[in-house]
Amino acid sequence: MRALSADSLVAKVPLPWRALATALLLGLVLLALVEQRARILRGGTEIRLRSVPVDPRDLFRGDYVVLSYPISTVETDAAGKAEFERGERVYVSLGRDEQGFAKATGVTRDWPKAGDGTVVIAGRVTATSACATNANGDVDCSGRRNRLRIAYGLESYFVPQGEGKAIETTDKARIEVVAAVSPSGEAAIKRLLIDGKPVYAEPPY
Repeated sequence: MRALSADSLVAKVPLPWRALATALLLGLVLLALVEQRARILRGGTEIRLRSVPVDPRDLFRGDYVVLSYPISTVETDAAGKAEFERGERVYVSLGRDEQGFAKATGVTRDWPKAGDGTVVIAGRVTATSACATNANGDVDCSGRRNRLRIAYGLESYFVPQGEGKAIETTDKARIEVVAAVSPSGEAAIKRLLIDGKPVYAEPPY
């Protein structure tokens, strides 16, 4: 007796049952993503980030602000090391500046040996550059690619419809983000603040 192939077995399942199974699978995947984010927000270490809104509108997904941070650009010590490549996963060590905002203190390919008070956040390299401004104010691009543009999954934040433009036109110095960083380096936005006052916050999980 010839064994039925997997495709044959699937074909014998009634279409409504296949549709239901697909819907349940998608629901489980969505639930897993929500729970993953909830774990980060519940147990992650809070960091404060200066932010600069870039683009307030996505016609297909409603209003949102695209945010950029000082830690989005990181200088590396490239001496004796292979250059970082676009798409590469990296780990950025974060300290605090005089005002308590997160600042990048180092970037590595592997999990770093972090000291007390250091938070490690995972990101992905989106661009590299060898250009830097020298002491005379001229742009010099003759060196190694030691300036990285890094994305952390904190670059988009959805807001109520119609309110993205108001945030986009707000003075950038007045906007900050409070994010949570898990022990594995994954991050999620908890609150968006203007002048130190929360204007949007994730619901408690």
